Amino acid sequence: QVQLVESGGGLVQAGGSLRLSCAASARTFSTYTIGWFRQAPGKEREFAAAISRSGGYTSYADSVKGRFTISRDNAKNTGYLQMNNLKPEDTAVYYCAASLSYSSYPNQYHYWGQGTQVTVSS
Repeated sequence: QVQLVESGGGLVQAGGSLRLSCAASARTFSTYTIGWFRQAPGKEREFAAAISRSGGYTSYADSVKGRFTISRDNAKNTGYLQMNNLKPEDTAVYYCAASLSYSSYPNQYHYWGQGTQVTVSS
């Protein structure tokens, strides 16, 4: 069982930056791929980024590539999503999730956090 808690969301102007954190309860954190997903009002949850267990592999949605950076610190059982040059269309609830597979599909993720709101004003 893995409990995930996101933090770091908030309100920011377009062009600004935020850093999201995902704190995990499990000592087995390093055995999970960590993914970040987001869901805007009226839209389906979509993939943003993923990082492999060791951090050696990362993947990004085209919409965030070059602006977002995913990372992790296994010693701290924490994952991160650095978001730069934010745009109004990045406004959403952001979720971190853990999976035993390396995937961009939400149904491959077994554990989810409660989400943190990111709002980007124009």
